[in-house]
Amino acid sequence: MTTVLVVDDEPQIVRALRINLTARGYDVRTAHDGAAALRAAAESKPDVVVLDLGLPDIDGADVIAGLRGWTSVPIIVLSARGDSTDKVRALDAGADDYVTKPFGMDELLARLRAAVRRGTTVPATEEAVVETASFIVDLAAKKVSKDGVEVHLTPTEWGILEVLTRNRGRLVAQKQLLQEVWGPAYANETHYLRVYLAQLRRKLEPEPSRPRHLITEAGMGYRFEL
Repeated sequence: MTTVLVVDDEPQIVRALRINLTARGYDVRTAHDGAAALRAAAESKPDVVVLDLGLPDIDGADVIAGLRGWTSVPIIVLSARGDSTDKVRALDAGADDYVTKPFGMDELLARLRAAVRRGTTVPATEEAVVETASFIVDLAAKKVSKDGVEVHLTPTEWGILEVLTRNRGRLVAQKQLLQEVWGPAYANETHYLRVYLAQLRRKLEPEPSRPRHLITEAGMGYRFEL
């Protein structure tokens, strides 16, 4: 059974979607704000997410970014915001489709079926929480904790850790890491990586001078090990 996570703070829309989707054989889960959406996605591993942008606690684009930190699940934005700037921001954050309210149920169902078909070609969803012997990375919440205490990371430090964690056990080339975190113009700035990896090791590794999780492959790149 295909699981759909509906995220919207308007009860009438949630009710209408639940009735229509359940009648067509979907397993429907719901969340009414961004924090609940991130928790529900991590727990239920939905096959597709239908997401409103105007949530009461977290902007929908930030919820998309939080999901994209650990999963490639198809995301359909369902929003009253019809401005092209909002659409571009949502799509840039990682949304797969954008439907403007008010919407026709038949059109939404067709887009939902298409998103599910695309999703079946994507590798299985990753775990949102990755636990090492020394620290825990929560990709959905974008948080790291060590010995039960949250560790403050800068946005750049988090970006590096997120890329390495998503590719755990695999070598991430220096150029790839630079492009994903800083952008294409920084593909040759390898000294950036040395500085930021040293900072991450000081914050996370039990022995920063002898790292066991954030490993350097000399002249090639970096690898995240549990």
